[in-house]
Amino acid sequence: MFDDTYKTIAQPSEGIYKEKGSKFLAFAYPVHTIEDVKRHLDQLRKDYFDARHHCYAYILGPHKDAFRANDDGEPSGTGGRPIHGQLLSADLTDTLIVVVRYFGGILLGASGLANAYKTAARDAIDHATIVERTIDCRYRLSFQYENTNDVMRILKDFNIKPENPQYDMQCSLEATVRQSLSVRFYDTVADLRTVRIDVL
Repeated sequence: MFDDTYKTIAQPSEGIYKEKGSKFLAFAYPVHTIEDVKRHLDQLRKDYFDARHHCYAYILGPHKDAFRANDDGEPSGTGGRPIHGQLLSADLTDTLIVVVRYFGGILLGASGLANAYKTAARDAIDHATIVERTIDCRYRLSFQYENTNDVMRILKDFNIKPENPQYDMQCSLEATVRQSLSVRFYDTVADLRTVRIDVL
């Protein structure tokens, strides 16, 4: 049995860290695409146009295969990487964290900066509601009306609710199935012979 779940945040959250007059405002967002990331970044740059830096990191996808860390002019590795590290330590994906820095006039040094970005990001995560989601597969089932009971019995056995059902002489519906159950579900439906199953 392989793991078919991942963790993300349910809604946006905020955090803050202050050090020697500098303020680090952290904003965490649930995101699904690069376009989502850009939209939030553009909005924060408008809302906090007078801030010195907007460092960020994100991880996308249930397998965490898309990610980026950006220092936005801070010394290399002191902004984006500590934020990215907090996403990893919380085991989050589909999440963007932006930390907006207002400079307080006193230099913090590389280690001080990294700690500030890390702590602000952690505070945003601590204020977030973390949820576990399943990695799913989607199918369309097509069948004759007289086979409806067979199809419904399989859906009930797998605890799946039919989506977009159309019941006529020729019927169809869609089903969302946890990845760990998908092979067994597909084989069970295919065994009926009277039902066509397509991957969406």
